[in-house]
Amino acid sequence: MGYALQWIRSLLFSIQMYVMMFLMSLYFTPLAVLDRKWAYAGVRTYCRYVRWSAAWMIGLKSEIRGEVPQDEVLVAAKHQSFFDIIMLVSVLPKPKFIMKAILRYAPILGWYGMRIGCVPVNRGKRSEAIKSMMKAVKDGDAPAGQLIIYPQGMRVAWDGYLPYKIGINVLYRETGQTVVPVSANVGVFWPRRGVYRKPGLAVMEFLDPIEPGRSTEAFMQDLETRVEAESIALMRDAGYDPVPGIQAAKATGKTRR
Repeated sequence: MGYALQWIRSLLFSIQMYVMMFLMSLYFTPLAVLDRKWAYAGVRTYCRYVRWSAAWMIGLKSEIRGEVPQDEVLVAAKHQSFFDIIMLVSVLPKPKFIMKAILRYAPILGWYGMRIGCVPVNRGKRSEAIKSMMKAVKDGDAPAGQLIIYPQGMRVAWDGYLPYKIGINVLYRETGQTVVPVSANVGVFWPRRGVYRKPGLAVMEFLDPIEPGRSTEAFMQDLETRVEAESIALMRDAGYDPVPGIQAAKATGKTRR
């Protein structure tokens, strides 16, 4: 009975979340067309609303830890579900993402993504994707802000594993910007697929920044080690142990996304 009730609550939460996205867009879009600051205000207001409604509708509270960057930096975040996007946008002053090019055509989300300066990249061969990504970053007309990239390239199940891709190092080297790693346990409560959301405390933590100038090997190893270790710690604190799943994924080369 408990599962069924939580599933119904999760369904109602999901429905109202998208209804509110539409209603808020009616107010913010005309203003955002005139001034980009209203686009930031709109996405931030919506994301804070989702966090607030998740807390009382489905019992999923959320918490941001660490020092939220305010300057122009690269944010290298653990990506487990849509909710970690919500949490990041709710606190970063000028967030923008490296996103799949197809998302440009998503209703509401696509327009706001482009308006706040997200960088659309077509997936393909690694070298082509990296060149496309760098060109898009350099040619972008968005104001300075926090460029969010997911080093694993996609959402990964909380107990899955994918190696970190070299794209984040290219950005780190070419832009000369500081990288702020971010760990998360969000996926144990809000999975990529399905309606069901678990109650609990979703946490994202901004870790100590990695300053420019590190070698490729040192940077990539430090980034992956810290984000993965801190994410595992957060998931264990929430009562879930991802290590057996991660070890199996590494051994077989397969992971749940």
